[in-house]
Amino acid sequence: MAEENKKITVGILFGGKSAEHEVSLQSAKNVYDAIDRSRFEPLLIGIGKDGKWRWAGDSLVLFNTDDPRKISLDEAGQLVCFAPESGGLLYRLGTPDSYAIDVVLPILHGPFGEDGTVQGLLKLAGIPFAGSGVLGSAASMDKDVMKRLFRDAGIPIGKFISLRSQQPHPSFAEITAELGSPIFVKPANMGSSVGIHKVYNAAEYTAAIQDALRFDSKLILEEYIHGREIECSVLGNARPAASIPGEIIPTHDFYSYEAKYLDQNGARLEVPARLDSECQQRVQQLAIQAFQALCCEGLARVDFFLKDNGELLLNEINTMPGFTTISMYPKLWEASGIGYTDLISRLIELALERHEVERGITLQY
Repeated sequence: MAEENKKITVGILFGGKSAEHEVSLQSAKNVYDAIDRSRFEPLLIGIGKDGKWRWAGDSLVLFNTDDPRKISLDEAGQLVCFAPESGGLLYRLGTPDSYAIDVVLPILHGPFGEDGTVQGLLKLAGIPFAGSGVLGSAASMDKDVMKRLFRDAGIPIGKFISLRSQQPHPSFAEITAELGSPIFVKPANMGSSVGIHKVYNAAEYTAAIQDALRFDSKLILEEYIHGREIECSVLGNARPAASIPGEIIPTHDFYSYEAKYLDQNGARLEVPARLDSECQQRVQQLAIQAFQALCCEGLARVDFFLKDNGELLLNEINTMPGFTTISMYPKLWEASGIGYTDLISRLIELALERHEVERGITLQY
């Protein structure tokens, strides 16, 4: 950990080899702009779509920051990497140079960032990092595994079926006999509604399967649930807390990637959600239960459907939710009394706290 009275050097890791690359750039820009510079020194590590890590130092070099469709990373930086047991040193490839990092904020969404891969690398390097570890990240990223763990924990969820690319696929008639119609077709390991389709007939089903398989070799098919979309933010490690819930009111057919990030009028966020106290407490309790069932740490956003009859069904959990200007996770904590800058500080503190606990674990017998 950094010396007392010395600023903590925070490596902001962003971009990534993922279809959610642009979302990560937007999130990282907001985090960089809002971080408390009286306590922290932010240093930037951009990951290009080619998967290469580049050192950006203390300046965030992005192009077209005012256009979420065209925002891009300057890939002219020095190539860098972490090495096993480097203890916070980021090495410049091909040279003896290194940069000291105290803690990493992996502001990465989707595969190769939110799925446990980067988390495993950071653990091998011995560097504290914010958010869930390998297990919580991987289990939460895979919607099939996630829902099975929720089911085993007794958390109410909707009906679903998982498919693999190399297995025979049931017909639309067979699927709808079990799930009803319409259905949702989703890549199992993807976020931000990338590759998701709401399907009404056999032709749409075939096209949706083909498109979703571009993003993952495993798919999940879900029943359509008519209900309000309620979200709750969770913060903490061993003793997590839940924010007040909010509601997403889409203006599109569903809360698609375009509605989330490209269309400023794609959805209305209602914070707090209009819920009675009993329902609000139920949302918060289930959010924490889901967080703990999947061994999550640091932060997560938990999404629900609230049906007209009052039934509450858990949809999914997101271990590195968006931090864009319109993202629900920070908005919910702001409404709960923790501002954006203080929220970033708390995530860094939680990362350092967990690292100290893990350092006390005996690895020799």
